[in-house]
Amino acid sequence: MTNYGTIPTSSSPTSPNLEFISRAKLRTKEVLATRRPWNIMFNFHSVSFPHGFSDAVSRIRTNLSFFQMNYAIIILFVLFLSLLWHPISMIVFVVLMAVWLFLYFLRDQPIVIFGRTVTDHVVLVVMAVVTVGLLLLTGVIVNILVALLIGAVVVVVHAALRRTDDLFLDEEAAALTSTAS
Repeated sequence: MTNYGTIPTSSSPTSPNLEFISRAKLRTKEVLATRRPWNIMFNFHSVSFPHGFSDAVSRIRTNLSFFQMNYAIIILFVLFLSLLWHPISMIVFVVLMAVWLFLYFLRDQPIVIFGRTVTDHVVLVVMAVVTVGLLLLTGVIVNILVALLIGAVVVVVHAALRRTDDLFLDEEAAALTSTAS
């Protein structure tokens, strides 16, 4: 007996896996939605030297809160570039990123081990220790520290030089301006 052309009415056994992937895609979109457009971030007309130390600190605070996802992407990109010449470390880094995504960032329900619920704080501490330990074993800790330092310098310099007078800190004002144009 053949069933060609029939449409199954019950859900398939891989449905929970597909549901997890769709939830992960939705949460990724939500996180990336906080990213600001790159053309706003790198608007050369909005670059000027601060008038003093207090102005620089004010700009850094405002820009860090406004462009936080963009800055995180820049730092991760610099870190990625620093590991290109260390393939083993790159593999470890990619595997660790996947584990971080599944165990910490993309899960909706708490982790239960032996009938006990594991808190987010415990997951964070364990994952941090495992990450540092594995990266120490690969021997690229100096590369990572230098990459993080370079990324931090790039972020702070941009945040200090980028004027904040044209940023819409209020999302409603930004929405009103974009619909009026």
